[in-house]
Amino acid sequence: MATEATTAFKVMNQEFDKMLFLLTVLNVVYVLDPNLQPLEDSAPDATPEKIAKVAELKKKREEDKFTCRGHILNTLSDRLYDLYMSMQSPMEIWKALEEKYNTEWQGTDKFLMMKYFEFKMLDSVPIMDQVHELQILVSRLRDLKVIVSESL
Repeated sequence: MATEATTAFKVMNQEFDKMLFLLTVLNVVYVLDPNLQPLEDSAPDATPEKIAKVAELKKKREEDKFTCRGHILNTLSDRLYDLYMSMQSPMEIWKALEEKYNTEWQGTDKFLMMKYFEFKMLDSVPIMDQVHELQILVSRLRDLKVIVSESL
């Protein structure tokens, strides 16, 4: 049986991947790059074409930030939307979500290890059901790249 914590982790993982895929398809994922250099104003002696090009690039970047922020917020549940809508930068929202995602991943990792070490066979439950539950637990640990010793 899937527990609430592992189910929530799986859903969040899928939603996170879907969101990243959507932003990539829309060609706006670049605004989430922490190494993205700000666009500088053109020099006072620049040609009108250069000034127009810089202005166009700035406008595109602002539109992409707006689109990225909107799609990230749109993907969130109502509760999370309310929490993150006050953040104006898509990078700020993304970092907060990554931190939340990584924290939940670590929590799920520890929770599954605890469940594995506390697993007990019971006489009152059919043995095949218990073996199946243990196999699912080990499979989830392997999905999280947790090494389970064969000797345990």
